[in-house]
Amino acid sequence: QFTRVAELLTNEESMEIDFVDLNLGCPIDMICEKGAGASLMLRERKLKASLVGILNVLQCPVTIKMRTGWNEKEPIAHQLVPKIQSWGIDGIGAVMIHGRSRLQRYSRVAKWDYIAKVASSQKPDLQQIPVIGNGDIFSYTDYEEKILNQINNGEEGDGGNASNLLPTAMLGRGALIKPWLPTEIKERRHWDISASERFDMLKDFVKFGLEHWGSDQQGLNQTRRFLLEWLSFLHRYVPVGLLEVTPQYMNQRPPNNMCGRSDLETMMMSKNCADWIKISEMLLGPVPEGFLFEPKHKANSY
Repeated sequence: QFTRVAELLTNEESMEIDFVDLNLGCPIDMICEKGAGASLMLRERKLKASLVGILNVLQCPVTIKMRTGWNEKEPIAHQLVPKIQSWGIDGIGAVMIHGRSRLQRYSRVAKWDYIAKVASSQKPDLQQIPVIGNGDIFSYTDYEEKILNQINNGEEGDGGNASNLLPTAMLGRGALIKPWLPTEIKERRHWDISASERFDMLKDFVKFGLEHWGSDQQGLNQTRRFLLEWLSFLHRYVPVGLLEVTPQYMNQRPPNNMCGRSDLETMMMSKNCADWIKISEMLLGPVPEGFLFEPKHKANSY
């Protein structure tokens, strides 16, 4: 199936592909039950055949995202990555490690010391695969503490074996909650972004959505649905100016009924779906009578 998808991509002449990611990190039950997502970490023959098939068809690099393993007590990524390395398959651009197991999903903190262990687990006499870490990066200080410190410690402690851990990161929830996070990391600052600046980002999102899906009723409905899904993440951000201690950490839940420095900022921090719908009406007009929204993302962890 993966090879067939790769063939479909190559048939799209107008499509320019920078890279393709094979996702071994998805923890969702319906995906894993079909042998895909995180369960593919446990199916080495299938994984190898998939990589060979994809890279025989595509001309672009392929990256592999995975978790630490199936459960927290028995991590396997430090064994799987050297095995992938030993297969000698050309075209693997990088391996991205989310520092949690499949069963953890998003609970507890990501294990960056284990990510560094995976990066240093490769055989020195074979071609090295770059490793990119993922998990709980929510500020520039998170980036520096979790990534740069691991790299520096590895270089000092074991002769540079941790150099396979690249000085970059894969951003997931952090970028959904704080789309300006890459700017914070680049400029090394905690950005006290205003509610009006954040609202301008929503305006751009809506504009791009209507350009993509169309400005008819169907396009408007689709744009609103994706906007509301995004707002189900955006409300988790607590403005820097309201924090007693910086930075905010990924899994910290803000207190209920927080008040912002303006009505708009307060509404943007609301956990109430009805307030997200009001924000969507400010951008896309009134919703139909009886309209309801429930976010797809229902993880217990933050």
